[in-house]
Amino acid sequence: MKLARAVLLAAAFVAAAAVCPSSATGEANGREKIVLRVEIDGAIGPASARQLEEALAVAADRNAQALILQMDTPGGLVTSMREMIAAILASPVPVIGYVAPAGGHAASAGTYILYATHVAAMAPGTNLGAATPIEMGGPLPSFPGGKNDGPEADKDNAPAGDAMIAKATNDAVALIRSLAELRGRNAEWGEKAVREAASLSAGAALQEHVIDFVARDTTELLQLADGRTVEIAGKKEALATNGLPVETLEPGWLIRLLAVITDPNIAVILMLVGVYGLVFEFTSPGAVAPGVIGTICLLLGLYALNLLPISYAGLALMLLGIIFLVVEALNPTVVLGLGGVAAFLLGAAMLLRIEGPGFEMSWAVIGTAAALTLGLALLTGSYLWAARKNVPRVGAQAMQGLPAEVLDWQGSEGHVLARGERWRAKADEPLAVGDSVEVADVKGLVLTIRRRNVGSDGARQ
Repeated sequence: MKLARAVLLAAAFVAAAAVCPSSATGEANGREKIVLRVEIDGAIGPASARQLEEALAVAADRNAQALILQMDTPGGLVTSMREMIAAILASPVPVIGYVAPAGGHAASAGTYILYATHVAAMAPGTNLGAATPIEMGGPLPSFPGGKNDGPEADKDNAPAGDAMIAKATNDAVALIRSLAELRGRNAEWGEKAVREAASLSAGAALQEHVIDFVARDTTELLQLADGRTVEIAGKKEALATNGLPVETLEPGWLIRLLAVITDPNIAVILMLVGVYGLVFEFTSPGAVAPGVIGTICLLLGLYALNLLPISYAGLALMLLGIIFLVVEALNPTVVLGLGGVAAFLLGAAMLLRIEGPGFEMSWAVIGTAAALTLGLALLTGSYLWAARKNVPRVGAQAMQGLPAEVLDWQGSEGHVLARGERWRAKADEPLAVGDSVEVADVKGLVLTIRRRNVGSDGARQ
C-alpha cells in the first residue's frame, strides 16, 4: 500500500509539472508569480535613475519573477545612464528591457541601458542606436584648432578638444563592448553605434543579434522570455514569465517633482525667483511671503543643480551677475548693471558640463531672464535716482502740509490730531472743534496750523 501511494504521489507531481512547467519553475526559485513594469518615457536624467532604483527595490522586496523596463527615450545624461546600468547589473531580479510602444526609440543612453538588461526586446516599428557621447566645453568648430578645420588638418597635431572627444568616445566604446560581452550580444555593432552613430530598426536589431526577440505587446514579451536562462548574482536562472500578471509601478510625487526641477532651465528660474524673493523680503521686512517662497525656490533650484553635471564656475558667474544687478538696483551706476548681465549670460553658457537630449540650456529662457532682471534693476534704479533729486524732508519739514483735525480749541490755542497723534497747536485765526486744518510750521512740540480750504473737487483752494 505504501509503495502504491508513493507511486501515485510521484505521478501526480510529474503530471503537475507537465501541465504547468512555468509554475513549477517559479516555485523552484521561490519567486512571487508576478512581473512588475516600470516605464521610462522621456530623457534619461536623475528622475529616471531614481525611478528605476525604486522599482528594482520594490521588485527585490517582493521577489518578483522579473522587472520589465519599458523605454521610449531620446537619451540623456551620461551620469544618470551609468547609475541605471549599475543598478541593473546589481539587481537580484531579472530585468527585461523593452523598447515600446511602436514608434518609440532607445537612442543614445537608451542603447547602453538596453545592452545592460538581462533580456532585450523591441516592439515592431521602434529603433535604437546613435550612441555617440556629446561633451560640452570643447573647441568651437568655427575657431582655428577646432575639429572641423577640414580634411587637410594635421592629424599628428590634434587639438586638445579632439583629444577629449576621443577619450569620451573610447570610454563609451569600452562600456558598450563590456555590456555586450556580459550579455552575449553584438559588440561590433555596439561600437559602430558609438563611433558612427549607427541606428537599427527592430527587425534589423534582431538579425544583428543586438536584441533577443521582437514582441508586439507585453503578453507576447512574457511568452518569448519564458524559459530563457539569465545570470543573476553569478547564478544561472530560468525565467518563468508566461501568463503571469503584470503590475505597473507608477512614479511617486518626488520622482515627478525631480523630473520637473532637474530641467536646467527650470532650475535657473527657481534660483532667480529664490534670490529676488529674498531681496524683496530684506527690503520690506515683515512681508513674510516673498521670504518663504524665495527660500523654498532657492533650495529647490540648488538641489536640482546639485543633481546635474554642472560647472561651478558657471554657477558662480551667474550668482555674481545676479548680485551685481541687485546692487545696481539699490545704487545705480550702469557699469554694475552691464557687468551683471554679462556675468549672468557667460555663467549660463558655462553652466552645464555635459549636454544630453532634454537637458539643453534654452537661450530664450536665459535671455528673457537676463532682460527681466536688467529691466527690474533699471526700473528700481530710476525710482531711486528720482528720489535723490527731491529735497530731503525730515523732522519739521516732513510735517509741513500734513492734514489735521481740531480736537479742542480756545482763543488761538488748542489741540489737533495729526498722524494719529495729539499735538498742541496755535493759529492766527479762530477755529472750531472738527475743523480741517493743515500744518504750516513746527516750533518745538507746538504746531502752527491754518484753515484747510477744500473745494468741491477735493483740491485745496
